[in-house]
Amino acid sequence: MNKVIIAPDSFKGALTAKEAAGIIAEEISGVFPLCEIIKMPIADGGEGSVDVILSAVGGNVYSAKVQSPDNRQIDASFGIADNNAAILEMAQSSGITKQLGLHPMTANTYGFGQLIKAALDRDAREFILCIGGSASTDGGCGMAAALGVKFHDAQGNSFIPCGETLNEISDIDISGIDKRIAGSSFTVMCDVDNPLFGTNGAAYIYGPQKGANPEQVKTLDKGLRHYGALLEEHYGRSFVTIPGSGAAGGLGAGCMAYLGAKLKRGIDAILELYDFKKQRENADLIITGEGKLDSQSFQGKVLSGVIREAGDVPVWSICGVCDIDPGLLRGYSIEVFETSEGITAEESIREPAKYLRIAARKATKEMI
Repeated sequence: MNKVIIAPDSFKGALTAKEAAGIIAEEISGVFPLCEIIKMPIADGGEGSVDVILSAVGGNVYSAKVQSPDNRQIDASFGIADNNAAILEMAQSSGITKQLGLHPMTANTYGFGQLIKAALDRDAREFILCIGGSASTDGGCGMAAALGVKFHDAQGNSFIPCGETLNEISDIDISGIDKRIAGSSFTVMCDVDNPLFGTNGAAYIYGPQKGANPEQVKTLDKGLRHYGALLEEHYGRSFVTIPGSGAAGGLGAGCMAYLGAKLKRGIDAILELYDFKKQRENADLIITGEGKLDSQSFQGKVLSGVIREAGDVPVWSICGVCDIDPGLLRGYSIEVFETSEGITAEESIREPAKYLRIAARKATKEMI
């Protein structure tokens, strides 16, 4: 082995992408001391994206007081890169882990709008928005409200819509939106390509993960249909079928509408920052990894992007658990090593560094 690229995602709740890359690199360098090892901690727009981007381009982390999805005051961090671009993780302000319990019908993205304002106040005018890990299905209405957009019901009353009240919106007034937004550019790093509503939309696919029961899912989907029609009426264009419009409970559509944002696959944006195509030249192997390897790994996640950009370089994955048909893996010529091999997934999570090291050691032996 002369050159190996190590490009893992985070092992969510267990190891950061940077920690995982470091452990794998140590095992390889122990066996191949002369091997050039390039560590590329990866994120796809979800947890850890700020740290990954700042590690690639340089910058600093700041903090702001914002509203949580369940209306408490919390601290949320965001990054300002050396080129003054703002990198914001929606999960820091409005993520599913930022609330007490699950609130699928009432959770909101108001705090994310406050985070955008905090970055605007630091004179950022270029934004990279990472929107994975959402708690809500409010279509970005909370974010918009924090930025000055007003929503009215049929009686003309102003209110801030959430998932269960999207269907009550009668009018959207953007005249009061923060004027600085017009002079800013927004790129959304999105790790899914779901439409706004329908059986593959935000409510049906992700509502249950946020605690919604079947009846609540139907209510949320109905609200998103109504909301999508209002956005089309107001802006003169449809956002609902654009891949990623249903990301983060419809926040993808909200970012396109209110911020003029462009949606981009998160993994593609990160690989561009690393100049991945150039870095892979003359590489013998690319090792990626994540907590769970499943069908979604091939749908806009880290593995899918790495495979697409790997060229002729073999790709291996070190993961916590693999839940993919072996035939599919063979079709992609991917070799997989599980940290949970021979033990339970729960045990591997309790000591993630130990078992990742063991799996990396097994992978290294296969290189010899």
